[in-house]
Amino acid sequence: MGAAVSITRLDLTASELRKAASGEKDGAAARRILALALVLDGVDRKTAAETCGMDRQTLRDWVHRYNAAGLTGLRNLKSPGAGSKLTARQQAELAELVEAGPDPAVHGVVRWRRVDLRDELQRRFGVALHERSVGKVLARLGYRKLSVRPRHPQADEEAQQTFKKLRRDSHGANPRPRQRQADRNLVPRRSPDRPAGHADPRLGQAWNEAPRAARPTLRLGLPVRRGLSATSRRSRPGHAGGERRDHVAASHCYRPQGSRR
Repeated sequence: MGAAVSITRLDLTASELRKAASGEKDGAAARRILALALVLDGVDRKTAAETCGMDRQTLRDWVHRYNAAGLTGLRNLKSPGAGSKLTARQQAELAELVEAGPDPAVHGVVRWRRVDLRDELQRRFGVALHERSVGKVLARLGYRKLSVRPRHPQADEEAQQTFKKLRRDSHGANPRPRQRQADRNLVPRRSPDRPAGHADPRLGQAWNEAPRAARPTLRLGLPVRRGLSATSRRSRPGHAGGERRDHVAASHCYRPQGSRR
């Protein structure tokens, strides 16, 4: 069993470390904080390390980092990556080159591209950079990639503005306001030359105002049966037996002669 790990930084107690671990967004850092809390509670190094998913040597290293930097030292440090190949002076000259713009007679372009700046850096400083690396250097310097309309070096801006004014005067004037038809009725596109009413009265107001003809009274000639038997008269309407007897009686009356039942 290993000896207890000594924590020389005692600004936080074990309960305060657990509270800090509960609010930590990094899961790995939270496990390390809990391991230190166990150490402060007097748990041996092996048990504290295995409880938080690490070995004793790893716990010892995190204790040293905690003693040196506190809770910040328990988080993973971001790798700074490779440094820039351009020095501070070269980056300043690159910024001046971008601000001044290219010279068409010397550089052969009217605006800078990353590939053009790459070739210019290679020619001036002898530094070979990739096109994407040039874009990253420009982003660190505060420049952004913009896609603008190229401007010809021999373009006459005064002639262009004059042409825009002439075009605006000939085509940009407001057209004559459209006269609204004051007598427009429910029918669209009604004009004063067209009749005010409809040719077919069934589609206009005349149809709505015309008096409706009285509906004819229909007289239905329904046959009346007479001479029913007393049994049929006593049967209730809708009774199964009465309906069957009436049907049988009617069948006897209307059966053709010589037919069999």
